[in-house]
Parts: sequence; C-alpha cells; structure tokens
Amino acid sequence: MFLEVLTDRTYRHLFAAQATSLIGTGMMTVALGLLAYNLAGDRATAVLGTALAIKMVAYVLVAPVATAWTARWARKPFLVSMDLVRAALVLCLPFVTAIWQIYVLTALVQICSAAFSPTFQATIPDVLTDEAQYTRALSLSRLAYDLENLLSPLLAALLLGVISFRGLFGFTLAGFVSSAILVMTVPIPRRRNAAGPRAPVLQGMRRYLATPRLRGMLALSFAEAAAGSLVIVNTVIYAHRWLGGNDRTVAFSMAIFGGASMIAALSLPRLLNRLADRHVMQGGAFVAAAGLVVLVAGAASIPSSAREAVLWMSWALIGAGYAAILTPGGRLLRRSADAEGRPALFAAQFSLSHGCWLVMYPIAGWLGTLGGPLLGGAVMLGVVLASVALSALLWPAADPDVVAHSHDDLPSDHPHLAQGEQVGDRKHAHPFVVDDLHPTWPNI
Repeated sequence: MFLEVLTDRTYRHLFAAQATSLIGTGMMTVALGLLAYNLAGDRATAVLGTALAIKMVAYVLVAPVATAWTARWARKPFLVSMDLVRAALVLCLPFVTAIWQIYVLTALVQICSAAFSPTFQATIPDVLTDEAQYTRALSLSRLAYDLENLLSPLLAALLLGVISFRGLFGFTLAGFVSSAILVMTVPIPRRRNAAGPRAPVLQGMRRYLATPRLRGMLALSFAEAAAGSLVIVNTVIYAHRWLGGNDRTVAFSMAIFGGASMIAALSLPRLLNRLADRHVMQGGAFVAAAGLVVLVAGAASIPSSAREAVLWMSWALIGAGYAAILTPGGRLLRRSADAEGRPALFAAQFSLSHGCWLVMYPIAGWLGTLGGPLLGGAVMLGVVLASVALSALLWPAADPDVVAHSHDDLPSDHPHLAQGEQVGDRKHAHPFVVDDLHPTWPNI
C-alpha cells in the first residue's frame, strides 16, 4: 500500500514536519508575489525573480558548506534551530515597506533553508533503509512539495477574502514552529563524523559530476527550472495583466500547477516499477514542453475570452512534467553513493540543481517584464528541449548498478579486490559508486 511507509513513526513525524513547513513556505511565496506587485506594479516579476534568485544564491553557496561544517553536529538540534530562526525572520515580513527589505529578509530566511534542507533530505534514507519504502517516501516527499503548490494557494485564495496578503505570513510562521515541534518528538539516526569542511564539499561535487546518471539528472534540472520558474515568477503578472484577474486568480492558477504535480507524484511509484528513471524523467520534460507549446500557441492565436483555459491547461501540463522530473532524483542519489558519502552527494545535488534555478529565475522575471506569455513560453521551451537533448548525451541508456571494472592502481593483496564477483585478473563486479577507490566511472 502506498501510505504504509507512514507506519514508521519517525518518518511519519518527519513527513508531517516537512508538509507543515512547506505549506507555510507556499503561503509565503504567494504573499511575496502579491507584496512585490503591491510595491512594484508592472515590475513585480523582476522584483520576485530577483528575490528568488537571491534564494538560489543562498542555496548554491551555503548548502554544501553548511553540510560540511555541520557534519559533526547532532541532526535534531540543528534542524530544530533552523526552523526556529526561520520563524523569527518571517515575523518581520508583514512589516516590509520597501523592495530592498524583501531582498534582505529573503536572503536570511533562505540561508537557513539552505542549511536545513540537505540535512533533512539525507536523514530520510537513514530512517528508511528498505528500497521500496524509500521509493514511497520519495513520492510522499514530492507530495509534500505539491502541498506547497496546491494547498497553500487554495488556502491563500480563501483567506484573501477576509485578511490582507500580509496576514499570510502568519501561516508561514506557524509552519516553521510546527515543523520544529514535530522534529523534536522523534529520534533521528546519528551520522558519521566527517574529516573536515573542505573534503565533503569538494568530494560531493566531484563524485556527483563523475557519475553519468547524475550529470544527466543535472541537465534535466535545467528543464525543471525553466518551466517551473516561468510558473512561479510570472503567474502573478499573467493573472493580473493577461487574464485581467485578481489576487484569487493568482492563487488558483498556482493551485492548478500544484494539483497536476500532486496527481503525477502519486502515480509515479507504480510507473517507476515498470520504467527506468531515465525514461520517466525525460518523459516528464517532454510533458512540460507540451505545456509550454500550449502557452505559446494560445498566446499567439487564442482570443482573450479563452486565455484562462489556456493558462490553466499549460500550468497543469508543466506541473505534471515538473513532478516526473523531480521525484526520481532521490532514487538516483541513493544508487550513486554509499551511506557515508550520501550526505555530501545530497548537498551537491541541492546546490547544483538550485544553480539551475539561480539562472532561470531572473530570466523568467525579466521575460515577464519585457514580454508576455508568447516570448516567455518560447524561450523556456527552447531551454527545456535543449536540456533533454543534453541529458540523452550525458546519461547512457545502459545504466546498471553492478559494473565490472579493474583496479590496476591497487596492490594484488588489497582486500577490496576480494569483494564482489570476480570476473578476471584484478577485475571484479559490484554495485558501483564513485568514491576514493573508484574515482572515475568505467567505460561500459
């Protein structure tokens, strides 16, 4: 059963912590978009794109360093403290009156998030050691992110009838506080100590980029970021200016995107039992591309009376494709590292994938300011298709876990040579990951 993974009490509480935190974060995203529109008007997409780019700078620069420096710290107090610091910072957001204040507070909140998220993600495979359970947990994790995109905008749409958008920040505060309380209620597995701060940062990046399937996943991260940033940054201006709607139109359009993503995430465990991760992720990129085609075609030829249907159909396709690209990523990371190297690899993925968003967020923002859906959709469609082509080159279709390889650099009596299946002189086969004994990927 899909939800049987929730019978594990530790994971159940961690999932609840993730869900409540993300619902609050989703409310903050809606509120920030409306705050930017309130302060900047037609320049709102540029302001929001810049604010989200600042978020990505924090993720790219802070995540791997924070993972390395905190490797000796106990996970529970670290996660709880990051939740509480974020809650304190969110208290300031309702009182923002200038654009520069949005940038400063966004930077501080996201620095804490960049330290929190890789540690949280790397904890889950230590809690759920069974592959099938972990796969279900990945889909539930995707579901939690979709709650951010679906439930948060729907709640925002309802609440905006009785409170101002600044009041939505209170729900972000409640989400972070609830997350901290839930994390405090469960035991969290200890992690091994790392040798020092620089080694995990550099090793995580090197091992990630030396693994073909992860290079392919990074290419697809550009497709995910291109389509996703168009939705997240430009929904506010498309809803107000292109559709002639209001704040509730913004929230409902975001909910369409999140709802389609949620439906896709719930169907993925069964699909991943039949198809390779590579096929599912590349297929998801093509679905997102189809959504962009709908947007471009609609913006070029559809009368204004039908624009709402065009936007919602486009956002639904992009949401489904977005989930299909993103959800299998944890499986690939787990296949590509041992338990000791997994936190550094998760941090590398967190940093590199958010580097893609760092590039795409400001592009999406300026596309929203300089042009409408036709230009934005066309540019992002080109990025998505180029990303799929690059992933096909970097990620071979033949991607076995067990790889035969030789160790000409090791002495003949090295104990590692006795491990796995012997297939020749100084050559053996076992589940292959890039590590100190296997610094490069063998030709297969």
